[in-house]
Amino acid sequence: MEELLEKEKKTILVVDDEQAIRELLVFNLEKEGYKTLEAVDGLAAVDMAINEKPDLILLDVMIPKLDGISVCKKIRYALNISNIPILMISAKDSESDKIVGLEMGADDYITKPFQIREVMARIKANLRKAELNTISDQGQKQENKEDIIKVGDLTLDLKKVEVKVKGEVINLTKKEFDVLKYLASQPGQVVTREMLLREVWEYEEYVGAIRTIDVTMNRIRDKIEKDKSNPKILITKRGVGYYVTDKSN
Repeated sequence: MEELLEKEKKTILVVDDEQAIRELLVFNLEKEGYKTLEAVDGLAAVDMAINEKPDLILLDVMIPKLDGISVCKKIRYALNISNIPILMISAKDSESDKIVGLEMGADDYITKPFQIREVMARIKANLRKAELNTISDQGQKQENKEDIIKVGDLTLDLKKVEVKVKGEVINLTKKEFDVLKYLASQPGQVVTREMLLREVWEYEEYVGAIRTIDVTMNRIRDKIEKDKSNPKILITKRGVGYYVTDKSN
């Protein structure tokens, strides 16, 4: 029984060169029942991601040898590891820094100083979302369901995790794809930021997370819209939320 429970524990890789922060995170993670791994630099983080296959990575941006942005990019693109949620932690709170982190494949972005309660909530949400994605992928393979969503100029291939606009392949991160898939599955219907956080990010609490939605939407628009200042696909309903139009342009 003890061996079974041990196997069910999720493993979190904590990457930070500040010992005090690592100890704070590890203490609280283990108190919540997680197993932990620690890395103090980027090269060690990449090695652990490959060899230990953690269930989630908490990744500080400013770390030696290989910075967090480069680590994230290497894991996502060079190594093509897409199933491990990556939560970036940084003292930088500017929109451009968040955009870069999300663009390189991060699933979430947490700024220092952080509240440990918020970090734990985001970890749980991202782990839960990863599990649901795995179940969904398995279900699609078993049931041979329709893998294509076509809305206006937008085409999503759920099996390939691929997006096309007017036939042109657009390179999105997994999180960006998930957001667009959720919106495209209900074209023309306005979805609030809170709903996106609950359904796509699986957050139970929204403290400090609303801005993540706007950053992600801006990043998606950069990629799918011909003119970001006059979007034709991903539309903002001011004061309410976002929707994907079903009209071709």
